[in-house]
Amino acid sequence: MTHGTAHPGGTPALRLTVLVGEEDVWHHKPLYAEIVHRAYDAGLAGASVFRGVEGFGSSGIVHTQRLLSLSEELPVAIVIVDTEERVRGFLPRLEELLTDGGLVTLDPCETLSYRRTDGADGTGPGEGACG
Repeated sequence: MTHGTAHPGGTPALRLTVLVGEEDVWHHKPLYAEIVHRAYDAGLAGASVFRGVEGFGSSGIVHTQRLLSLSEELPVAIVIVDTEERVRGFLPRLEELLTDGGLVTLDPCETLSYRRTDGADGTGPGEGACG
């Protein structure tokens, strides 16, 4: 069992969520993968991609993961959290990727860093791989 410690109080941050279709591409590469790689190259704290099981957007078409509809394009959400300055600085790099559509939301949030204290991640007590 892993025990962790948290820093009291959170750090203000900005959550960037990009909603695109699973089959959207950028130069023959999945668009969500290009967004993640650009976030990495920009030095952002992290990015995660979440595949939706069902959803609809501006097209008004419901896309679903149901067995008979596996060919439907499912929604994908790319979530990035970092400081407001760094996230807003990334927006121009993101804008050029969304010329064919997509939705971007920005939400103020708070981050809490939890660090492993048992040294199981190769660090000493109180030192963790996450921040």
